[in-house]
Amino acid sequence: MAAVDSFQLLYREIARSCSCYVETLALVGACYTVSKAVIFIRDCYSLIRLHFIPRLVSHRDLSQQYGQWALVCGASEAIAKAYAEELARHGICLILISSDITNLADTAKAISDTYGVEAILIEADFSQGPSASKPIKDAISSKDIGFIVNSLDGSLDLSQDFTDLSESVVWDTINRNIVAATLVTRLALPTMVERGKGAVVNISAGHCLCPTSRKAAVCASTAFLDNFSRSLHYEYGHRGVFVQSLLPFRVSSRGSEGYGPAGWLVPSPQVYASHAFSTLGVSHRTTGYWPHTIQFRLVQCMPEWVWMLGSRVFTRAT
Repeated sequence: MAAVDSFQLLYREIARSCSCYVETLALVGACYTVSKAVIFIRDCYSLIRLHFIPRLVSHRDLSQQYGQWALVCGASEAIAKAYAEELARHGICLILISSDITNLADTAKAISDTYGVEAILIEADFSQGPSASKPIKDAISSKDIGFIVNSLDGSLDLSQDFTDLSESVVWDTINRNIVAATLVTRLALPTMVERGKGAVVNISAGHCLCPTSRKAAVCASTAFLDNFSRSLHYEYGHRGVFVQSLLPFRVSSRGSEGYGPAGWLVPSPQVYASHAFSTLGVSHRTTGYWPHTIQFRLVQCMPEWVWMLGSRVFTRAT
């Protein structure tokens, strides 16, 4: 009995001496909880402000705000093609650039007939060096270029070990994803800066946040486009040019029987482009689609080893 009384007395003494620390820890815990609640509320507000409110407001006169023509590089890509159609829907004329324009002729004609805008096709092979820029220079020389849209080449998104890639694939990755975006932007941006208005939209990919197993080259390309956009924003944003980095996650791809099954997590290119287009002029770096923004936040909170484990499983399966 004496031992029990001694233990209770010792416990009371320890509790009395540690009471100030308990109160301090409780205060720290409360502050942490409040800070997380504030961050959550802020993120919810940002989600609504970016992805929902712009879709409710009336459409702007984009040709007056930015310019009458759009230069779309990588126009054969599904997202770029859908984004170009959104521009045409708002009365913007198009200059579509691709390394192979045979599949774009019908698209250009359909856009022209549907929306009553001009659509010019330019075939440019950026592996040829400076000679690839001549037809682009000739096309934009007398145009009021208001938009530059550069898209990542999805056909190069291969799940292969880096040492298994052929030299031609490595060169194509550099030329189509890095050289093309850099050169096209360099050709058209000076007139935008001179006029004090314009928009540059670089369509990269959400997995630029973390390294991805068996996709070293294309993953590095996505990171380049994202950082290229952010650097241009700080360099020319104050001079009237809006620069946006679009970071979509998975979008439905086209197969032999049309586009694959789409859902709210994997939208069709048209649905994605419609949502992404509404963020133009609102956010400089966004996924462009609210379910992808939720994925983006989860990836940011995820330890890199967890992401790498998941990417290895996914790439091995594909």
